[in-house]
Amino acid sequence: MNKILINRKLMKLSENKSRHAIGLILLIGGLCVLNACSNEPAAQQAAVGQMAVPVTLTPVTEEIVTGYRQYPANVVPLRETELRAEVSGYVTGIFVADGAEVSMGQKLYEVDQVRYSAALEQAKANLNITKANKERVERDLARYESLAARDAIARQVLDNSRTELQTAEAQLNAAQAALTTAQTNLDRSIIRAPFSGIIGISQVRTGALVSAGSTLLNTISSTSPIAVEFQANESDLKEMLELQQSGAARADSVIMLELGGGEIYPLSGRITTLDRAINRNTGTITVRATFDNPSGRLRAGLSAVLRIRQRSETKQLVIPYKAVTEQLGQTTVYVLGDSSRVEQRVIKLGLKSGDKTVVAEGLALGDQVVTEGMINLRHGALVQAGSGE
Repeated sequence: MNKILINRKLMKLSENKSRHAIGLILLIGGLCVLNACSNEPAAQQAAVGQMAVPVTLTPVTEEIVTGYRQYPANVVPLRETELRAEVSGYVTGIFVADGAEVSMGQKLYEVDQVRYSAALEQAKANLNITKANKERVERDLARYESLAARDAIARQVLDNSRTELQTAEAQLNAAQAALTTAQTNLDRSIIRAPFSGIIGISQVRTGALVSAGSTLLNTISSTSPIAVEFQANESDLKEMLELQQSGAARADSVIMLELGGGEIYPLSGRITTLDRAINRNTGTITVRATFDNPSGRLRAGLSAVLRIRQRSETKQLVIPYKAVTEQLGQTTVYVLGDSSRVEQRVIKLGLKSGDKTVVAEGLALGDQVVTEGMINLRHGALVQAGSGE
């Protein structure tokens, strides 16, 4: 009986050990599977990181470049003035259409002249009265002086007559000044164009009450020639001075204007004015170019791009402009380095010529720059190179 109990216990112990062994084997197997699964993405990522990015490379070359510098610009009139009423009254006439071209001295507006014509006539009458009074006093003084020479009149009478003449002369001067004022007011009741140009949209209509010196009637601007102003960097100051001094004489420089939609204005301009000082905050100077504008195509306030086309005297390093990346104020390109890896290099640009640009600093002749495939690149990336133009 004891032997039977012992055998049964041994059998149960053997079964428990087998169960523990199987559980341990299953646990180890599961951990191995999980570990293999977790390592698979890392392995894939490592493989992808080592894959070469396909790119197109183009070598840096040398050329005599005909290119241009360009500056955002605005069209401004050389002459512009506001037309304001110089006398008070009601507008009785408007003699020009809105937006019309006008000539110097042309009649534009008229303010009610009745009161000013009446004031002028009164001033003329007052002048005639003072003239007549002065002539009478002069005759009296001459007679009194003749009597005084014979001691036939009191000295006081002669002195009073001389004083009266001085008063009459002063009254005559005042009357002449009043006549001038009245004539000026009458003249100013008609507003004329101070120079030839184009007039804007009228700010008043017939019958409007205007006040001297305050009511804006319209604005007039000169149209031809017309100015284009832009901001040039202080590093361009020497060149701008040379262009100003040479006028249109420099054959290597042509000043052009690009309008909206890429339209090129058909007439070239010339640098005529530089501001007196460089702006300390921006490091730029205001430059004015002048263009003939016979057709009136250029209007005040128009935005444009001013281009200064130039031809280099010596060969310059050039690359395709599409290789350039501009970000955070820096201009960079990807350059092929050792072991088929690229480096991102900061460069400085010069003239732009068509689809190419001059590189002033940062590259050497023969360097290979990436022109296609840059979207997937990072500094130090492995590349698979093709050749560009």
